[in-house]
Amino acid sequence: MRHYKSALILGLAESGEAAARLLLAENTRVQIVDEKKNDEILRRTESLERLGAKISVCSSAIPSGDYDVCIISPGLKAASPLLKEVKTRGISLLPEFELGWSRFKGKVLAITGSNGKSTLVKLCAEALQQAGLTAFPAGNYGVPVSRAVLECPEADWLVLEVSSFQLEEAQKFHPQVAVLLNILPNHLDRHHDMQAYAAIKARLFANMGADDVAVVNEDNQVDINKLCHRAAAAPYRARQVSFGLSPGADYIFRDHGVWVRATGRKISFRGTFFDNTILGQAAAAAVAALEGCGVDPVFLESAARNFRPLPHRMEYLGEINGVRFVDDSKSTNLAALIGALRMMSGKVRLIAGGLPKHEPYAGAGGLLAEKAAAVYLIGMSAAEMEAAWRDRVVCKICGTLDKAFHEAWEEATAGDIILLSPACASFDQFRNFDERGEVFRSFFRDLNAKSCS
Repeated sequence: MRHYKSALILGLAESGEAAARLLLAENTRVQIVDEKKNDEILRRTESLERLGAKISVCSSAIPSGDYDVCIISPGLKAASPLLKEVKTRGISLLPEFELGWSRFKGKVLAITGSNGKSTLVKLCAEALQQAGLTAFPAGNYGVPVSRAVLECPEADWLVLEVSSFQLEEAQKFHPQVAVLLNILPNHLDRHHDMQAYAAIKARLFANMGADDVAVVNEDNQVDINKLCHRAAAAPYRARQVSFGLSPGADYIFRDHGVWVRATGRKISFRGTFFDNTILGQAAAAAVAALEGCGVDPVFLESAARNFRPLPHRMEYLGEINGVRFVDDSKSTNLAALIGALRMMSGKVRLIAGGLPKHEPYAGAGGLLAEKAAAVYLIGMSAAEMEAAWRDRVVCKICGTLDKAFHEAWEEATAGDIILLSPACASFDQFRNFDERGEVFRSFFRDLNAKSCS
């Protein structure tokens, strides 16, 4: 573990604050720079300055001086003038999550993928807790890793959700168990193409050794060894196991449970949130991960039975006059939308759209023709989605979530499902997907109150 005399932190969001507190606790001189200025940043500024940090807000320049390291947050874009200046000055880069990991004495289960990461992190953390271990979810889901290490230094396990944004500059990160849940088109507006995106995901495995376990999707297979070489010029050494729906997988979801091919054992998920072919693959990955952690996956059965879905991830809100409402605002790419549609039993009135990620939307056309009564389109992607789907399903450009929700409700009949699954980022009209989901939920609450009055 390297201690730093001086550190530069770019960004004063949650992860930047966590990194600052961790480094200040080690008596590191901390300089923070943020290009923005808002109430939350000012609150953090006041708190951290009392601890000795120096902070520049509303700034696009790096203060003069020498820095041992620059800690970066996942939200910082490669085109940021701040990041460009750091690279020009030759300051060593380190992602916040890797700073936190480097201070952790326990073991790490790390999970990445295009869809379903947060749900899998939550399930695995709760199963490890059921087994009597201290396990905390952190990273892209939960709290920043630096904060988790400060608050839970003696934990047995950290269960980390690691995004491609976090992995871009990863150097020595080394989990004991790592899961690549899937690789599907996502964030191509930032990573440009699938090859580059997949290579960044492979950084998760680059430093693993023969005693470590890599869990990969048999049905979405990628050449991890080749990608590790491309991403970090490192050989792939971990023991690999696979999961999925295919008979050739080591952990197979079928018949309401996960079969462990090596032993013939079955872990039941019957009647749980995971009892379907979409989330069943996450259940199979969880069984593989728990065994990789040296923990009996029987603890997953009780964790799955008591599992409460994350807000805005296929969250069932309720029913009004026979019409069901499902909030899947966390669906920010086409693959997530396709997964949501496949889980629906009944005619769907889909609300989709938002800030596009440069994905080709035509791939969902056949499934929409099968599952959807109509699509209500919002945000900047509405015209592009309408052009891709209008020959397969009724498409209505509504513009706003308010109009889409109420038009879908006016046209719905008993047995229909009004599903918010945007397949796009939210930033054109909302602060984040949470706000988008909360607005959808508020419309449902208001409608429910009127129907009961």
